[in-house]
Amino acid sequence: MAALALAGLLTAGCSGDKDVAAQSAVPGQAGATGNVPNAGQPTSGGKQGAGSAKTQWGKAVGASGAVRVDDVNLVARSLVKKIKIYSSATGSASAQTMANPVASGGPLVFLVQERKSDRLRVLLPIRPNESQGWVRAADVKLSQLNYRITVSTKKHELSLYRAGKVVMQEPVGLGKGTTPTPGGVFYLKELLRPSNPRGSYGPYAYGLSGYSNVLDEFLGGDGQIGIHGTNDPSSVGKDVSHGCIRMRNAAITKLAKMLPLGVPVQMIA
Repeated sequence: MAALALAGLLTAGCSGDKDVAAQSAVPGQAGATGNVPNAGQPTSGGKQGAGSAKTQWGKAVGASGAVRVDDVNLVARSLVKKIKIYSSATGSASAQTMANPVASGGPLVFLVQERKSDRLRVLLPIRPNESQGWVRAADVKLSQLNYRITVSTKKHELSLYRAGKVVMQEPVGLGKGTTPTPGGVFYLKELLRPSNPRGSYGPYAYGLSGYSNVLDEFLGGDGQIGIHGTNDPSSVGKDVSHGCIRMRNAAITKLAKMLPLGVPVQMIA
């Protein structure tokens, strides 16, 4: 399952490494395997990004509202095996369900946007990018995060904020002209550890909640984008990938030791 998850996660990815076997890794415990704990604390604000997929995979729920990233963000972790997604805060019939855990073995998490009564409006890890739906508060466990990530496409730079202050800045490789990294607000959906830490994806790979805007399928997967390491550090700082975000191996390892799932990732100019 994890091998398939990594292949799919990096299908909008960066290279053609055939060694994609992977295990679900635990944020904050580099090298460990298993489900990701409900860790976290608070992030700083930023402007909403833009971008939506040209082709919709799955069923867009249709909930609407501003996409926000604040100083303190809430992440919801599913407590049930199949969580119901609603199109409104009051509707009685669910629009779809999502499986927990995800294919890689980690928990299903959502970035919370608002709460109304007993429901939460959340970002969904489906096409089109920035799709939203409502979940029952009783079906999830909430945690606060004080981290956020911005990725500047102009500077080819990833910035990590904690409580509104920059604590890490690193150069990154991004999508090339025909397969650009999509704009918008995403979140860290899953963390995987490739079987070959010296391979094309490095020692760790975060799968994001977003997808390529131009690739509906690539190498058998569905075009999900990710943040991962690389065995070609000279490519960092350039437009080289099929949409994924490449980092130096030391940098992605540092993130894997620090960040829980659900951390917002904003693409900015």
